[in-house]
Amino acid sequence: MADWCDITTDCAEELVHFYEAVMGWQKQAIDMGGYSDYVMMKPDGTPIGGICHKRGVNSELPGGWINYFTVDSVEKSLAALKETGGTQVGDVKHHGSDLFCVALDPSGAPFALYEKGSENGDE
Repeated sequence: MADWCDITTDCAEELVHFYEAVMGWQKQAIDMGGYSDYVMMKPDGTPIGGICHKRGVNSELPGGWINYFTVDSVEKSLAALKETGGTQVGDVKHHGSDLFCVALDPSGAPFALYEKGSENGDE
C-alpha cells in the first residue's frame, strides 16, 4: 500500500471540487509561487494526498495518480531501478529533510520513491 498519492493534472481546480463532493475531502492550499496546489484531507483532518497543477515543478510529471512508496534510501533504490529496467523522471527533490523522486516501472506505470529524513532535520 502506498504511503501517499497525488495527481498532476491540467484541471486541478475541477478535480479538487470533484473529490470534495465525491469523497468528502477538504482542501488545504499550498502556495506554489503564483498559484496553489492542494493537500487533500479526510473529514477527520488526516492528509490523504495531493492534487497538483501540471506546471512549474510538476510540468514534467506524468498524469494520473502517483503512489509514493517509502524506501530506506532513494539513492540505492534509484540504482536498483535503473539496473532492472525502470526510468527516473526528473531530479530527486526535497520536501524538508525528506527526499523523493518520480519514476516509471518497466511497464511504464508511474510511482515515486520517498525517503524520510531524520527527525531532527540532519541528513
